[in-house]
Amino acid sequence: MRRRTLLVLPALGLVPSALLSACSEESAVTTDPTSGPATDGREGAEVVAYGDDPSQLAELHRPEGRSRGVVVVIHGGFWKSAYDLTLGQPLARALVAEGWTAWNIEYRRVGNGGGTPQTFDDVAAAIDALADVEGLDTSTVVTLGHSAGGHLAVWAAGRKDPRVAVTHAVSQAGVLDLVMSERMGLGGGAAAALLGHTPGPDDAQWDPQQQIPLEVPVWCVHGIDDAIVPLGQSEGYVVDAQAAGAQAEVVRVPGDHPVVIDPGSEAWAATVEILDRIA
Repeated sequence: MRRRTLLVLPALGLVPSALLSACSEESAVTTDPTSGPATDGREGAEVVAYGDDPSQLAELHRPEGRSRGVVVVIHGGFWKSAYDLTLGQPLARALVAEGWTAWNIEYRRVGNGGGTPQTFDDVAAAIDALADVEGLDTSTVVTLGHSAGGHLAVWAAGRKDPRVAVTHAVSQAGVLDLVMSERMGLGGGAAAALLGHTPGPDDAQWDPQQQIPLEVPVWCVHGIDDAIVPLGQSEGYVVDAQAAGAQAEVVRVPGDHPVVIDPGSEAWAATVEILDRIA
C-alpha cells in the first residue's frame, strides 16, 4: 500500500510552502526532538504536514508517559479563513496536561481554498494521517471541535471505512444542523458559503443532523447563554439522535459561545469529565 509521507516541520510560526511541497509518498512520519522553541503558542509541538497546501498541517502534542488516547482538536470560526488553529492551541496544552495526545489540525477554509469538498477532505486526511505517526496508539481517537469545528468533529465520526476511525466525538457549541443554521442566519450565511449553495436535503453527506444515527457516542457541550450558535443546535441534534437509538448527550454549561474553549472555565472542566469517562 502506498502511503503519503507526513513531513515534520520545526515548531515555528510560519511554515514555508516550499517545505510543505517536499512531501513524498513512501516513508512514514518521524518526529524531530531537536525542533527549536515554539514562538507562537505551540510550545514544542511537532508540526506535521499531511498535504501540500500551507493549511494542510497539524500540531502534535504528546504527554509525558503513557497516552490515554488521541484527541483531534478542530478549531471553529464558521469555516472561514480569518480563523486558524491557534484557537486550539490552549486546548491542546490542557489535554496534554490530562495525559492525552493532542492533534491540533488546520484545514483549508472558505477564503483560502476551502469549501465543499475541500474542507471535509482535509479534515478526513488529517485524521487518517495519524496512522503514519510513529509510536501512536489510535485505538482511542476522540474528535473535539468548537462551533464549526464541532460540526466537523461530528461529521468526521460518521465517515465510512476511514483509515483511522473516530471512536468518540465531543462537539463544543457545534453547528450540527446546517439547514437550520442557514435559516437562522448563523455566521452571516456561513453554511451556504461552506457548501456553495443553500443547505437542503441533498446535503446529507455534509450535515450531521441528516447523518443521524451515528455508531459512535456524541457529547454536545454547550453554553446556555450562547448567542452565536444557539443551544438548540445541540439540543435538537441530541433529541433526534436519541430517538434514533444513537448514544448522544447534551451537557449544558454556564456561559456564552467561547467559554467552552477556555481551559480555566467550568465548561472546560465538564469536557474533561467527558474525556475521563472515555479513558
